Amino acid sequence: MPRPKKCRKVCAMPESCAFGPTAGSGAEEIAMTIDEYETIRLIDGLDYTQEMCAQQMGVARTTVQAVYNDARKKLAQMLIEGRPLTITGGNYAVCPNADGCHNKKGCQYEGCCHMK
Repeated sequence: MPRPKKCRKVCAMPESCAFGPTAGSGAEEIAMTIDEYETIRLIDGLDYTQEMCAQQMGVARTTVQAVYNDARKKLAQMLIEGRPLTITGGNYAVCPNADGCHNKKGCQYEGCCHMK
């Protein structure tokens, strides 16, 4: 029996959840999970290391590495194949302090929420 997935903490929901070509391509949509989005936001957007990202999300670094790799593949597919991308679902919990957080590196809530 596989081990249950650990819930991943995210600081905030994405402001936009749908992206794609301006011309209707009719291509199949790519689905990125909220936790995949969070790894892109932290590592590429805020210059976190994978270790820092793992600590912020409350998971192992190897988990972050796998989630991040999946997210980057999906971004590449979207750009190369001109397919629409939606951000939805996944195994996550939104930080209870997200409303007061500016979602920036070094904010007062950085590392505030540790999932059990």
